[in-house]
Amino acid sequence: MHPHITGKTRIYGLIGDPLKSARSPMLLNRLFAEAQTDAVCIPLEVGTQALAEFVKGARALRNLDGLLVTMPHKQTMLEVVDILHPSARQVGAINVVRCDKDGRWEGAVFDGLGCVLGMQRQGVSVLGKSVLLVGAGGSGRAIAFAVAAAGAYSLTISDLDPHRAADLAQSAGKEGSCNVHAGPPDPEGHDIVINATPLGMNPDDPMPVEAERLTPAMVVVDIITRSEPTALLLTAQARGCKTLDGEPMHLGQALLALDFLGFKNIERRYSKGL
Repeated sequence: MHPHITGKTRIYGLIGDPLKSARSPMLLNRLFAEAQTDAVCIPLEVGTQALAEFVKGARALRNLDGLLVTMPHKQTMLEVVDILHPSARQVGAINVVRCDKDGRWEGAVFDGLGCVLGMQRQGVSVLGKSVLLVGAGGSGRAIAFAVAAAGAYSLTISDLDPHRAADLAQSAGKEGSCNVHAGPPDPEGHDIVINATPLGMNPDDPMPVEAERLTPAMVVVDIITRSEPTALLLTAQARGCKTLDGEPMHLGQALLALDFLGFKNIERRYSKGL
């Protein structure tokens, strides 16, 4: 699915460290090829201490149109872009940078909005629902704002650091009319459960929620992307829950990032389910 590289090919990079398991280049290059767009996404492994040097060199590239940003640079990129999109200012992180023709870089973040969009594309809406979000870190923070803004009735945020959960609840509670508060990782009374922690990436990880309290009416979302379902998703499926892994969020993020980068035709095509 790799596009044919020409002298006019526009370049998009994914920066982070490590990138061995990164899936964004494969997804974006597939979307570029299907849309017959002369563009390519390549992984650029940049260590923490090398970011400033990388940015200095990257700004000299006239055919670099954008960057996708992953760990450990989501927060530090805030200091090197010229413009902060409202999403980046709100969440305090960046996962995509648009390199405009006038030389200015604008940073945005679509982790949370991508999660909500991915859920919607799978027939799951947070509108009027009670949501439990476990994890108040980078992705969890973005998801909290997006869920509250999308019209959830209530949002409970749980984190190993109760102060971080409480601070996020206070900030996200300013979005719309959603009732946001910090609480335990107890699914009881919730319609949707979202795991935004790394728990589940390793076989011996503990459960992120009290899984024995899951009921068939609940939707369980685990944003971890891996070839096999996490223990949480397997348990939820066994208890009759509808489950979603990290793929819908990953695609949702990609579509929103492409729209931000100017690929309106690709975003519209996939927003119609094609």
